[in-house]
Amino acid sequence: MIWLTWRQFRGQALAGAVALLVIAGYLLYLGTDIRDAHEGYLARCEAGSADCAEARRRFRAAYQNTLLFVATGLALLPAVLGTFWGAPLVARELENGTHRLVWNQSVNRRRWLLGKILLVGSAAVLVTGTVAALLTWAARPFDTVVGERFDVLVFGARNIAPLGYAALAFTFGTVAGLVLRRTLPAMAVTLVAFLAFQFFFPLVVRPVLLPAEKATLPMTVESINAARSLGSITGGPVVDGVRIPGAADAWIAETSPLRTPDGASLRTSVFDDCLDSPPRTGARGTFGDTAVCLARHDLHVDVSYHPGSRYWSFQWLETAVYLTLSGLLTAYGLRRVRRRTN
Repeated sequence: MIWLTWRQFRGQALAGAVALLVIAGYLLYLGTDIRDAHEGYLARCEAGSADCAEARRRFRAAYQNTLLFVATGLALLPAVLGTFWGAPLVARELENGTHRLVWNQSVNRRRWLLGKILLVGSAAVLVTGTVAALLTWAARPFDTVVGERFDVLVFGARNIAPLGYAALAFTFGTVAGLVLRRTLPAMAVTLVAFLAFQFFFPLVVRPVLLPAEKATLPMTVESINAARSLGSITGGPVVDGVRIPGAADAWIAETSPLRTPDGASLRTSVFDDCLDSPPRTGARGTFGDTAVCLARHDLHVDVSYHPGSRYWSFQWLETAVYLTLSGLLTAYGLRRVRRRTN
């Protein structure tokens, strides 16, 4: 049974091995380049805080887009493996009728399905885990400096979480093929459903895996300039990417609009005036005069956050959820192949 499954899978395995070698070579090169740049960043920081801030900005700008692009590719990898390795695994057999030959031998249906899932699924997890380990290694100096480990794309492309993603995507694709009994529909359903789930989970489920802590952050000139952006598409008085003093690696799950000392939201007209035509003070920084104008209103924001010490708790919890779902899908597939497939 294992030998037959391997013979059917060896073409895909060879293509996966070649792709893995290419990706590994690139990530090794990227990791070496980041480490060289990181040494230059540390050397500049020795000159003083001002030089350190500028060096940090340049270091981040040099690699942020590249690492986000690679993280996006890794986020797509489990979906691709589930689509091209998982979905055809059983659907192609049922579609062509070749499953009857196996079932007339000594191997029963459940052993046949379980053998396929374990062999090919392990390969999918191995490929994804190897890429994740190499990317985690390559990006470690960058992650240490920037401190955005909880970012949606970054979190899902580091350490052990991708292992759970790969297991679930592959199992879902296999079960989809078993249920639909057609290769192309199973592939389409797997790709769309898993990508949708990858958006749903980090935005809806991940923030509530552990209870968040609360804090009120004063919006001084320094804290406003340290934020990522001001305003929103709708023009609301909001700030994005604020940092908690002394806990730069914390994950801020929710940030309130800018609030005045009495707790009311800052009026949009006041926010727009500071954003579009602030008094000229010659202030420097990311937002310059706008930051000075807003700080004069003694503003604050209320945030819900998770301390950086919870990072590995979230990694283990999320991986456990994905592996549990994968196990449930496998159990369903084993039950269905015994009772309903003929």
